[in-house]
Amino acid sequence: MTTSTGSESHSQGIKKKVEDEAKKAFALTVYFGSWFCALAFLGATTLQNHPLSLSIFGIAIIKAGLCAKFMLIAQAIFPIRVSKTHGIIKSLFLESLLYILVVLGLNYVEAGIEGLIHGKNFLDSMSSFGEKNPLHVLAMSLVYWLIVWPYLVLVGMKLALGTNATLAILFGRKNSSGQ
Repeated sequence: MTTSTGSESHSQGIKKKVEDEAKKAFALTVYFGSWFCALAFLGATTLQNHPLSLSIFGIAIIKAGLCAKFMLIAQAIFPIRVSKTHGIIKSLFLESLLYILVVLGLNYVEAGIEGLIHGKNFLDSMSSFGEKNPLHVLAMSLVYWLIVWPYLVLVGMKLALGTNATLAILFGRKNSSGQ
């Protein structure tokens, strides 16, 4: 009978871990999605596309979901660590660059797979990522880094201070007396 209880607690632990990962993926998708939709909106209005197609926002949200998944993969491979000696910023700066490289590499692979789906050569599709323009890839990487950096600092704060303390610093404490 203890075996089934151990098995139940193991499956509960797995269920909890899956739920936590799904919550992280959803929150990160919402975060990236808000950025990517804002950038898509800016791009469309800069190009003066009239009428504004709502499909650009759908594509931005799909891209956000993919980038969130890539970011979580990068975090699984290279877990975030904060050194008390170096503080959050110094501890995470090099990691942030590493995460961008992982996300960038996975975007190249995604472009290759997308090409295969459309009947194109994998390597040709991969090499066409970023419009085959290294400056465009660099510009995208810089924007990705600017988006990822605040997220990593927030995660670093949660690691260093704890979730409750971080939320209290950012949003204030819940007043239990109802005031």
